[in-house]
Amino acid sequence: MPNDSTSAFYRDNATAYANRARNLPKHQLDAFLARLAPGAAILELGCGGGQDSAYMLSQGFDVTPTDGSAELARQAEARLGRPVKVMLFQDLHAESAYDGVWAHASLLHVPRPDLPDVFARIRRALRPGGLLHASFKAGEAEGHDALARYYNYPSPEWLSDLLTKGGWHDFAIAEHDGGGYDGKPTRWLTVSAER
Repeated sequence: MPNDSTSAFYRDNATAYANRARNLPKHQLDAFLARLAPGAAILELGCGGGQDSAYMLSQGFDVTPTDGSAELARQAEARLGRPVKVMLFQDLHAESAYDGVWAHASLLHVPRPDLPDVFARIRRALRPGGLLHASFKAGEAEGHDALARYYNYPSPEWLSDLLTKGGWHDFAIAEHDGGGYDGKPTRWLTVSAER
């Protein structure tokens, strides 16, 4: 977790957050999984309550769920019936270990100055040709939401520049309107990129 107010939110609200009514991002999950071989190794960064990992496991993939919040990891473990590693993005040291990295609505909490390093760590953890999915709340400047959670709020241009400089291939950034836990209308950016 990047700062105290963000980690405090997830610590104090883990049960409610993990068990909230949430629509699975099924369209995005299916598009991501369709580009991977059956049974491919997937690292989920920021698994929250574990719903996305549960879906990927049900489709026969080898999923490693992680979260930066020990409290959320415990909630995900209860749902998944398997261990969930408590890990900050900056603690990712794997090399060529995964075919895909699923980071849905998680990297959006990484402070802007730290994002290049985190993207480099993810790229290193992927095998050649490995696939990244990440989503962000769009904006022009970093800040906090009404729940005191930090967001990096990138623009598509800012993200595109970051991915280009980071050596990512065949990346695409899609935009759509949606919502979030805070109930506010949200413009989302979804990144798909290859190592």
